[in-house]
Amino acid sequence: MLTLKQIHENKDELILRLKVKNFEAKEPIEKVIDLDNQRKSIQGKLDAMLAEQNAISKEIGILFKQGKTAEADEAKQKVATLKEESKALSQSMAETEKEINATLIRIPNLPHQSVPIGKSAEDNEEVRSGGIIPKLYQNAKPHWELAKEFDIIDFELGVKITGSGFPVYKGKGAKLQRALINFFLDENTKAGYQEIMPPLMVNEDSAYGTGQLPDKDGQMYHAQIDNFYLIPTAEVPVTNIFRDVILKAADFPVKLTAYTPCFRREAGSYGKDVRGLNRLHQFDKVEIVQIQHPEKSYTSLDEMVKHVEGILQKLELPYRILRLCGGDLSFTSALTYDFEVYSAAQQKWLEVSSVSNFESFQANRLMLRFREEGEKRNQLAHTLNGSSLALPRILAALLENNQNENGIAIPKVLQPFCGFESI
Repeated sequence: MLTLKQIHENKDELILRLKVKNFEAKEPIEKVIDLDNQRKSIQGKLDAMLAEQNAISKEIGILFKQGKTAEADEAKQKVATLKEESKALSQSMAETEKEINATLIRIPNLPHQSVPIGKSAEDNEEVRSGGIIPKLYQNAKPHWELAKEFDIIDFELGVKITGSGFPVYKGKGAKLQRALINFFLDENTKAGYQEIMPPLMVNEDSAYGTGQLPDKDGQMYHAQIDNFYLIPTAEVPVTNIFRDVILKAADFPVKLTAYTPCFRREAGSYGKDVRGLNRLHQFDKVEIVQIQHPEKSYTSLDEMVKHVEGILQKLELPYRILRLCGGDLSFTSALTYDFEVYSAAQQKWLEVSSVSNFESFQANRLMLRFREEGEKRNQLAHTLNGSSLALPRILAALLENNQNENGIAIPKVLQPFCGFESI
């Protein structure tokens, strides 16, 4: 969430920069400024009334001591009137603050200066690529056919148990899934990330804190009786560990990693582009999260991008890194790099990770602050996160790219984790 200070001091710049995200900010920003000016005016009146009440209250005691009962009673009546007026102003203040917040939470984060201008994924900017796209044998199959042939993923059984988008992993498919999770976690902990096992459901405050609410309300599964939300990513519970926390500057960087199942309604998803593992309602993902000093967050972002790139290199998957344009950038992100791996049987690129810097946007919603040594003033921290990695499309690419006439070869780096060399 943008701060009131940002809005008052940089109104025109904010409006201009948010156009990069194809968001017309003039009306909501001007509304926030007007409402905040109203709030300040009300606050001024309240402060003046409180000062008057205090002065009269002191005078009442003196009047009683002097035996001026009638004047004292008149003064008491004036204090009572001021209290009623103050109560009405306080209510007006609360309503104004509520309206300010309701407007603020619907204004997206500012895009970083390096974000390309564009409207959709077609306008994203390729930063670099790596790996070799394999040439498959003549009868190569997409992963959903391989899954059925080798009985490692059962999509129809998932439909029977739950519905479309909830696959059942079996035998070597389940072991390979577990191997990927353990490999990713080990790579992350080696890089200094502390492993966390968070809850899979969060309350409304947590979903609000990282920006899922109200922006992605309809995309999350909602347990309405308890008002809990199934997490769409481990980013939500892990980052919320630091909601309403004041860190010391010496604590940075805070680096955490977590494996969780993730749940997304993905309303309206259908067609050939969502076949097999390409788009699921429940999927496994390993996440990395950093809380960092504002002056060092972009250095951390570069480190996170290199870390994810290193994992893909070890898996020997062809990949490319994209800098997202304004139109494809998420509501909360200031700058995002997407990773895609090439699916040789489907002959297309599949997104497997997003690595983002949210700057102080989430921290302002979370009230996540830090204090420099010797300073009394608190500052907002910066938050970052990335998929390291999301499993479904990684698994799809591994199955397709490593198939041969005899089966599917397992990358060497995964063999110690799964206990077999091929399927």
